[in-house]
Amino acid sequence: MYEIRIHSRGGQGGVTAARMLADAAFRDGKYAAASPFYGAERRGAPVVSFVRIDDRPIRIYSQIEHPDLVVVLDPSIMDAVDVLQGLKGASVVFINSSRSSEISGHPTCRADLTGIAISHNLVIAGSPVLNTPLMGALARMGIVTLESAIGAIRDMFSDERNVAAAKAAYEELLR
Repeated sequence: MYEIRIHSRGGQGGVTAARMLADAAFRDGKYAAASPFYGAERRGAPVVSFVRIDDRPIRIYSQIEHPDLVVVLDPSIMDAVDVLQGLKGASVVFINSSRSSEISGHPTCRADLTGIAISHNLVIAGSPVLNTPLMGALARMGIVTLESAIGAIRDMFSDERNVAAAKAAYEELLR
C-alpha cells in the first residue's frame, strides 16, 4: 500500500487534491481511499488529507502515521506543523516551492505550484488554486499517470486552465 499525507491550509485545495488523486488512481486500475482531517475548517487553517493507493481493496481509513510521500502545499506550514513526523527512511517529500529545498535524509521534489496557478489565472478569493497543478507533479512522480490525472481534473473542473496548469507542473517537477 502506498500512503500519502497532504499538508495544506484551508482554501488551497488539499482536500480536493486528495479526492482527485484517489480518482486518478482508480482510473489507473488501483484501489484508492481519500480522507481529510481538520478541526473547525476555515480559510488558512492547517488541513491534513490522506490518500491510500493499493492493488487490493483498502480497508484502513485511519490517519496515515508513516507516509511514503508527504506533500507540503504551503512551506510556511512547516513552522506550525511537524510535516516530517513519522516519515520512513525511504519517504519522499514534495514541497510547493520555487526555491531549492532539501529535507535531511529524505528525497525531495519540488515545483512552483503557486507560480503555475497564478500564471494560469487559477486564483479564487485571492488564493492560488494548487490542487490541479499538484496533480501534474504527482503524475510526473509516477504516483498516477498523466492521462488519469487529467481525467480526474476534467471530472472535477470544466475550465481547461486546470489541465494546462497540471501539464505545466508535470513539466516543471524538479528532484
